[in-house]
Parts: sequence; C-alpha cells; structure tokens
Amino acid sequence: MFCSNRARRIALALLCCCLATIAVAQTGRTQLPPAIAQALTQAGIPESAVGVYVQDVNEERPVLAVGDERALNPASTIKLLTTFAALDQLGPAYQWTTEVLSNGTVQGDVLNGDLILKGSGDPRMTLENFWLMLRGLRARGVREIRGDLVLDRSYFAIPEIDPAGFDNEPTRPYNTPPDALLVNFKALGLTFLPDSERRALRIVAEPALPQVQIVNNVVLDNAPCGDWISRLKVASSGDSAGARLSFNGNFSAACGEKTRSYSVLGHTQYVHGVFTLLWRELGGTFSGGVRDAKTPPDARRLIAHQTQSLSEIVRDINKYSNNVMARQLYLALGAIALGAPASPEKSGRAIQQWLGERRLAFPELVMENGSGLSRMERISARSMARLLLAAQRSPVMPEFIASMPLVAVDGTMKKRLASADVAGQAHIKTGSLSGVRTIAGYVLDGKGRTTVVVCIVNHAQAGGAQAAQDALLKWVYAR
Repeated sequence: MFCSNRARRIALALLCCCLATIAVAQTGRTQLPPAIAQALTQAGIPESAVGVYVQDVNEERPVLAVGDERALNPASTIKLLTTFAALDQLGPAYQWTTEVLSNGTVQGDVLNGDLILKGSGDPRMTLENFWLMLRGLRARGVREIRGDLVLDRSYFAIPEIDPAGFDNEPTRPYNTPPDALLVNFKALGLTFLPDSERRALRIVAEPALPQVQIVNNVVLDNAPCGDWISRLKVASSGDSAGARLSFNGNFSAACGEKTRSYSVLGHTQYVHGVFTLLWRELGGTFSGGVRDAKTPPDARRLIAHQTQSLSEIVRDINKYSNNVMARQLYLALGAIALGAPASPEKSGRAIQQWLGERRLAFPELVMENGSGLSRMERISARSMARLLLAAQRSPVMPEFIASMPLVAVDGTMKKRLASADVAGQAHIKTGSLSGVRTIAGYVLDGKGRTTVVVCIVNHAQAGGAQAAQDALLKWVYAR
C-alpha cells in the first residue's frame, strides 16, 4: 500500500522537525531570546558586540551560545580567573605574612637600631590590621625606637605605574599601584560633615596624616543633594615632603554626612606617616626617618602578622570588585609559583601553567594585571564559562561561589533585580569600564538546576546593557 503525496509531505515535515529539535538539543540555542535582543536594540548595541554563553552544569552542551568565541574585554569579571586560580593553587586557608624585624638590640623598652617592615604582598593590610601589628610590638615591650623605619618592599619587582595612566583619576584609590608593603590601600578617607548652624562644611580625615594638607574652600548651600561629588572641585599636588588636597565648589546640607577616599601620597610616604601616627597613639616614641632597603641578613624578627585567610580575601575582591586587592593577588601567584620577586610576566606564565594543568585551553586569553582595570585583557564568553564550570566541579567550589555577589542581596548586585524571581537565586560577578559591561556567574533556576551564565558587551553604548543582562538572568531562571 502506497502513501499519498500529502502523507509523504507530512511525514517529511515531521522528520525535519524532529531532526531540528535534536540539533537544538545537541548544539544549544544560537539566537538571543526576544526580550534580550530587544533590550540590546533599545540600547543601540548590535549583536556583533556581544558574547553570551549559558550552560547547565550537569549538561555537556550549552543552552545558549551567541558570539561566544569572540575575544572581548571582560572588565572585572577577569577577577574570577585570578581568584579561582589562587584558591585552587594556594588553598582557602592560605595567609600572607608581614614581618617586623630589627638590626639593633632591645635594652629595656628601647630599640637601639632600625625597625624593619618586610612585606610579602598582603592584599588586605588595613589600618586596623596595621594597628594590631604595631600593638603586638608594643606588647612585647618596645616603646622607643632610636633608628629609622626601613621598608623592605623587594618582594615585588614591578615597573613604575602612573596612577593617572588608566583614566586620568590619580587620586582614586582603585588606581593605587600594587606594592609588597601595601598599607590601607594607600587611602585617605575624608568625611564631609555639613554644619547648618554655622553654614560651613567640615572635612575630617582618617588617618589624619600631617603629611597631607587639606584646604577647605567649599561653600555649604541648600540645593538638592544630587550628584554631590561633581559639585566639589578637587585639586591635588605633592612632592617628597607631602601632599595638598584643595576643595572648592559647593556642598548641599541636604546630603548629610558623606565619605570618599583619596590617594595622594607615595607608598613610602604613606607607610611612614601611618606608622608614626599609630606608634605615637600607642604610647611609643619615634622620630626617625624612612627609607627603602632590603632586610639585612643579620636582622632579628620581633613579630610577624598574618592576614585573614585567602577565602576571606577572595570574598572582598569579588563581592566589592576590589581592583587593588586583585592586582596584589595576581602578582602573588607569580611569586609563589615561580619565585620572588613578583612581576606581571611571572604571573602571566603562572596562570597559563595552571590552565594547562587543568586542561583549559584559552588561546584568546590576554592578561595584564588580573583585576580587569585594563584595556588589554581579553577572554571569550565560552572560555569564561568553561572556567566557571571547572570551578563548580572543584573542591574549592563553596568558597569560590560564596565570594561572588548574591543578586539583590549584597556586593555590586545589591541594587539589581530586587523584585525579580531571580533575586537571591544567583551569584553574579559584574564588570564595568567605559565601553564594557559584563556579568558572569551561576543561577539556581526555578527547577533547582545550577546554570553558568556569561554575558560580555564591548561597545560605545555598553553603559545601556544592564537591562539586557538583567533580562538574560531572568530568562535563565525561568527557562
């Protein structure tokens, strides 16, 4: 019995549909879902400027892959590569040590000789931690130091970095260059306190360093608060003796108390100033100078300070996208793997060796400083997703995922998608530069599946990409 032509056409159509369904299941979707495509169109961003990759961690093929092999600038999402490599190689409990030594002798409570601070690249020597280290030295009986402060910063060997080189914002702490003896991110925190009764603005510095002169010519007014930062006119200057920060413009009483950090001193100046201030507050005596030098062989350790664990360091880096800490960590990877002193070249080689050991080939990868504060760094959405899949299957998975911002809850995702179903259901690292917007991380979808999501946008209109990226997270959650 022969089939009619109409029956054969129906059978052929069904077969084609079946084959198409199988092909989609095997290769994944290669077109952006309508809501995402529409959001990109409205932002003026062509699909050719985008790389997207979505994959269920329990599947072998992507759910969605569009422009996923393009080598794009990942901005701060490259921190995921730096931090996963560190957790995997060093372990979550790894700690840095800063040593306090001397080439002199202690008689009673007097140190007759120089006090040496030897750094090893601690990414998080905050003001509080530095104070605790000095307090420990005081507790060991040292009160008066009859010598100089010697800073051993030789663990890093990096070229001079112009803090204005990236975006012409040299006083912003995120542009602070790495240093083996980095203290408090070399930052000066200024609190702006409006006093309506006196019709004046107070500016309070922490730490209050005598090397920094603050000139306050700000006029207090009653305008709406708005963009209070742009209404302040800031000028800075400095030399080997110190720095000057001059404030002009206006500040609104409606703003209330505001805080902003600045970086205006060199590393050596800053450490000297903070050390002298805190040592005197602790009841110590010190009137010596400061110089950079290597620790002499006969120096004796007086005390050693250890950081928080690497898992805590990584959390600060990824939750709040701390560029300075990421750069410190990146350099440490090279020094630990290939020997001190640290250098960007060693770190690049160490990362490539580690990727090779994990059988992760990213031929398009370009690393400069591991923080994303770079116009050179490149990776594809597919490679970033493969990295995330490897991390999800690794022993350090809990520490790694927990370090990333939780959507609508904390970090750089705290104010996004608060009313969406995906709120609280995704750990997403963000990245932002002029012309770059990125997201990368994990979504626990509505059916309990863990899905890797990466979206990288490189375009002049990338600042408008947030709606499309939020739509992608919603789509993954609801798929």
